[in-house]
Amino acid sequence: MKKIITTSKAPAPIGPYNQAVLTGNTLYTSGQIALHPTTGALVLESIQAETTQVMENMKAVLAAAEMTFENVIKTSIFISNMHHFGEINAVYATYFNEETAPARETVEVANLPKFVNVEISMIAVK
Repeated sequence: MKKIITTSKAPAPIGPYNQAVLTGNTLYTSGQIALHPTTGALVLESIQAETTQVMENMKAVLAAAEMTFENVIKTSIFISNMHHFGEINAVYATYFNEETAPARETVEVANLPKFVNVEISMIAVK
């Protein structure tokens, strides 16, 4: 059985999907981009600001499922330019304890929704 997870503290989906789905003790999140949840505006002032907004959106989705970044076991990071990897990684690192950080892949892609620079999805377990 699956439970749909939603929160107004993260952007509403812009298509036929949900912010996250909980099945058993495992949470599967949809990818988050740097949409501000209140205004709907993209946060693109810098790659650091963009990544921070993505992580804050993800934090809200995790909280809606009564989880934190400590519950995350796997992340997928999609970026439009691998030259931004260091800056994205520096922001991302502030959300995790290095000793218990999740498994991860980072993939450069041709385009992302709304032509943003970074999108992140996660799998978490209670």
